[in-house]
Amino acid sequence: MNQAAAGAAALSAGNYDEALNKYNEAIEQSPTAPQYYIKRSIVNQRNSPADYSAALHDAEVGLALAVQRAKRELILEAHLRRAIALFCLERYGDAQFALNVVERLNKEEKTLAVWKQKCQLKLKQLPEGDLKAEVTIKEIPDVQLPSADITSTKATAKSQAPTAAPAITQTPVDKIKHDWYQNSDNVYFTLLAKGVPKDKAGIEIAERSLSISFPTQTSSSFDYSLEPLFAEVDVAKSSYNVTPHKIEVTLKKALPGQKWSALEGAADTAAAVPSSTSSVPRPVLTGAGNAGPSYPTSSKSGPKDWDKLANDLTKKPKSSADKGKGKDAEDDRFDDDLEEGDEVNNFFKKLYASADPDTRRAMMKSYQESNGTALSTNWSEVGKGKVDTTPPDGMVARKWGE
Repeated sequence: MNQAAAGAAALSAGNYDEALNKYNEAIEQSPTAPQYYIKRSIVNQRNSPADYSAALHDAEVGLALAVQRAKRELILEAHLRRAIALFCLERYGDAQFALNVVERLNKEEKTLAVWKQKCQLKLKQLPEGDLKAEVTIKEIPDVQLPSADITSTKATAKSQAPTAAPAITQTPVDKIKHDWYQNSDNVYFTLLAKGVPKDKAGIEIAERSLSISFPTQTSSSFDYSLEPLFAEVDVAKSSYNVTPHKIEVTLKKALPGQKWSALEGAADTAAAVPSSTSSVPRPVLTGAGNAGPSYPTSSKSGPKDWDKLANDLTKKPKSSADKGKGKDAEDDRFDDDLEEGDEVNNFFKKLYASADPDTRRAMMKSYQESNGTALSTNWSEVGKGKVDTTPPDGMVARKWGE
């Protein structure tokens, strides 16, 4: 069995570390094979912990190589993997752009509808002007492609200086923006500034601070600093990258799993590090406050707690490989893995899993009370009372035994 086949078998079995090693070896042997990068993108997205940045890079390299070879199926798959990686990185505007490309290439792609709905829901929840909604990518990414001759590439890299990038008009200082997002291990900070001279940019990362400076075209200097950061970072494992269009900084969290509520923290709490167990007091509930809301019903068993029922039905069994993963990451992998079985069934499962709580309650209540003859997503309508049974035209609803 060759390395790519072994990687595919490990990926199918959920052995992501082994799959990653096998695809690394396959790419080393065939560095211009687009399908290997696309598959490795899947591995990086589903692994624990997931590496969404690596998944995006592999998808974009695979896409560029597939375009070179004019492989339509691989181009479509690479666009989809790119969209999923962008979604997981919370770059929802870019993800929607990539999904629109997928739709243009193949409207019948079986997971497209689910990912488009998930992306649209996220975009609706963003405040106006949020950078996560901006579109910063092109249909075909500008990525450095690997050479087919590995030995020649390594020798050339040692003997030649990097090729200078073409001049790009620098972003005016008053137009420079920044964005950030995080996962359990890292905080990703992006300064959206074009034309930053790579050799003159100064990026300094300390345990509790980040500073960026570079000369502008107006002979002045742009300076940006964050101090103190919300929490400590591991300087040795943090990194940055200056590209023609932006500066990307990856801050490795000193305490993995800690959620940053902001980039900067208060100066008087700079040294505070939260413990691994939460000490936040729970709200005091009195009387019937512990129970979920109940709604009008004619059921003989009494009112139903539709919140609890919806939560129970969306619980998915965890494998040993899934323990310790975040909820959002689990949901995204679950959506991505539902590719077998009945397509209509899977579509409604994914639709339900990605819906908000009110939509889930509406779907469950309408389906159960109507005896499976109605399915509504409008809780403001369904929550008013019992949903009547509405049999198809030409049929009559009867009670059991009639």
